[in-house]
Amino acid sequence: MKTVIYYFSGTGNTEKVVRTACGALQAHGWQADACAIEKAENTAAAVASCGCIGIAYPVHAFNAPASVLRFCEELPAQKEPMPFYVFKTSGEPLALNNISSLKLRAVLEKKNYVFRGEYHYVMPYNIIFRHSDAMAYRMWETAKRLIPLDCADLAAGRVPPEKKFPFGGALAWVMRVEHWGGRWNGKKYSVEESCVHCMKCVNECPTRNIRYEDDAFRFGGDCLMCMRCAFRCPKNAIRIGLFNKWKVNGAYSFLPPAEEEEERHKRYCKAAYRRYFSAARERVLACGGDFPDELLMPSAEEETVSARAAE
Repeated sequence: MKTVIYYFSGTGNTEKVVRTACGALQAHGWQADACAIEKAENTAAAVASCGCIGIAYPVHAFNAPASVLRFCEELPAQKEPMPFYVFKTSGEPLALNNISSLKLRAVLEKKNYVFRGEYHYVMPYNIIFRHSDAMAYRMWETAKRLIPLDCADLAAGRVPPEKKFPFGGALAWVMRVEHWGGRWNGKKYSVEESCVHCMKCVNECPTRNIRYEDDAFRFGGDCLMCMRCAFRCPKNAIRIGLFNKWKVNGAYSFLPPAEEEEERHKRYCKAAYRRYFSAARERVLACGGDFPDELLMPSAEEETVSARAAE
């Protein structure tokens, strides 16, 4: 089977997932390639040569990013049914993320693409707050164990059960205000004096929304709020408009932390995280894999014991 996974990745999390998935599919005899959406060329010919395609993206406000939807709208209609599947990443394992592919699916299904399931992986935030190194390590190690299992199912034609959310379509429609809001807020980005004019932001913006003209940086009206410019800025010099207090700067190492650190946001969605990692462990172990205890979130009892010890 030949497949191409077309992906958008703001700061690298989704790309890491896609590259790993390509390797896992190749292990099952598939010819699997990855292609960044902003670099896609001759898409009609590429899709015509495939037996199925993948779409991958980070969840933006419980939706696919605007650039991903535009890409799907531009894909050619198919005379014969073309299977497609979805990989998505988000910073939290909330059920509301299940609605993120609804619009994407509707666009593609009108063109005779047939949905064959979606796979969700939790990866660290590049906006809102910075996850701890321990949490980032836990997330990526868990994803690396789940991706081969999902790709084995995909290669075998096993479609995962669909996860629905009450009034999901209406909620997704409301939350797509982020697409308009991102373009509006993007015009309010600015650059601080600590900037060293490396032009990384200009060269790497996926929509070419940042220009340097007349000795000044100019931000246009096509921002995706993908955070690539602010996250990767070597001098943390980019202000992200109204959301500057949510800015996250600097790549995650995804390695085990060298020393124990305090989890600053330990109450945030902790029940959802605990369920996600516990369910992942059960699945990995059931398939004969390895899932060390260090990847699990502490139980409520363990948190209580730890708090008493600290006192």
